[in-house]
Amino acid sequence: MAERSLSQIVTDTVRDFRHQVPECIASGWVDMSTGMLLVADTLDDHPPEILDLLAAATFDLFQGRNVTMIEDVWKTQRGVRSDRHYFQEILINSDNLVHLFMRSASNQDLVAVVVCRRQVNIGMLFAQARMVMKQVDTGFVPV
Repeated sequence: MAERSLSQIVTDTVRDFRHQVPECIASGWVDMSTGMLLVADTLDDHPPEILDLLAAATFDLFQGRNVTMIEDVWKTQRGVRSDRHYFQEILINSDNLVHLFMRSASNQDLVAVVVCRRQVNIGMLFAQARMVMKQVDTGFVPV
């Protein structure tokens, strides 16, 4: 089996999220080391400013100053001595949409974003999104 580039993996994954996750209307990858959106796939054409804000919000959710302070306190209290981030998945419900943010287990600098219509079954959202992530994580070479 030929090895795929990071670019090919993230591009294939946004397509897989959109096809395999029920009610999915958009997906993308955010690089936490740069705070940039690497790739996105949406049903609608969104202005670049919206996609940039999504990347910035994802960064704040996972690595904002207060979040990293909370992670550090919890790690200290639990005696955890790891560089692995404490928060791995975050689910946000808005008026019309459900947003699932998932950190890659193989590459902690990458976070997948999956956006679904509000009527999505949350259990199926998690099951299908985790299945795609597991397939993706087997393609990443740990750094």
